Amino acid sequence: MNPSKHLAERTRKVEFSGIRKFFDMASRIKDPCDLSIGLPDYDAPEPVKEAAIAAIRAGKNRYTPSTGMPELRARLLADLKREAGIERSVLITSGVSGGLTLALLALVDSGDEVIFLDPYFVSYLHLVNMVGGSPRPIPSYPDFAFRPEAIEPAITPRTKVLMINTPGNPTGRVMSPAEVEAAATIAKKHNLVLIADEIYDRLCYDAPNPTPLALAPDHTVVLRGFGKTFGMTGWRMGYAAGPGWLIEEMTKLHQYTFVCAPSMAQAATITALDTDVSNHRTAYSRKRDLVCELLSPAFRFERPSGGFYVFPEAPKAFGNATTFCEAALAEGVIVIPGGIFSGQDTHFRISYATTDDKIRRGCEVLCKLAKSKV
Repeated sequence: MNPSKHLAERTRKVEFSGIRKFFDMASRIKDPCDLSIGLPDYDAPEPVKEAAIAAIRAGKNRYTPSTGMPELRARLLADLKREAGIERSVLITSGVSGGLTLALLALVDSGDEVIFLDPYFVSYLHLVNMVGGSPRPIPSYPDFAFRPEAIEPAITPRTKVLMINTPGNPTGRVMSPAEVEAAATIAKKHNLVLIADEIYDRLCYDAPNPTPLALAPDHTVVLRGFGKTFGMTGWRMGYAAGPGWLIEEMTKLHQYTFVCAPSMAQAATITALDTDVSNHRTAYSRKRDLVCELLSPAFRFERPSGGFYVFPEAPKAFGNATTFCEAALAEGVIVIPGGIFSGQDTHFRISYATTDDKIRRGCEVLCKLAKSKV
């Protein structure tokens, strides 16, 4: 059989994750110092785990409505009303990635353009390609700011969607209220849908994460999740909040794709919403301070305000970030080259979702490497 004859064209536009390729290389290293992984280093709270176990034992193992358990949706709707002061429709999704997939499927036809900042979360480029759209990443270097003067000239009659991510992956940058308002204004002015990926919204250290929920309500869908905040990434729990016309179409597509989010995880998420995990935010704020202190003598970077990433500039003496990351890997430290998240390979991503000991050990190696070619 000739695979190229049978595979859909969309598969040719999607590559295996560069992060996974780097993990494969790292698997050959004994006792690596892993500063790469994008998930929290804490487990789900005990009350949340017990709630999931209780739900299983109570028989909550069947399909739920595609929109989600009514009691979970009611809780989120009430929370959103208090937060934004407006009524939103809510769909419980299989993680934020599930919500993003459904939103793009509902909005993007072949050739339609989707604008987002570069650097970007790796899925953005490939999901847009998967649904037949045309990704339009807009460079945001050196400070990763949202600049309307860079965004608006890129808008064409084929542009359908503007995506923002705050706090950002891989940069850790939290957009300012003025930047979020500017994104909402652009969406209204050019009749675009604004997709706001807020997966790290509860992991902000210097100020609350600004949301466009109430700024352009007819044009905005917000995607949020519970995995990062509550240490339950494998449970695949998230939700989409937006105007009824869009949530309805996403729900229709949900019926034929994901069907519903995991039932027992939905039940446990109600408990999660009443569980205080502010200690994790405090701990990561301190880890953020530690990694910035350790890197500052040898690297240039924008101080992150959320998530658990920092995105330093690789030393120019190494030529590009991939070469630098390979040199770090040879010393037993795993960091991810920025070319995986960007059209340019000049920076690298560090995750500080790990122990202080590994942060210190890894940063020491990285700084020595940076200074070795000065």
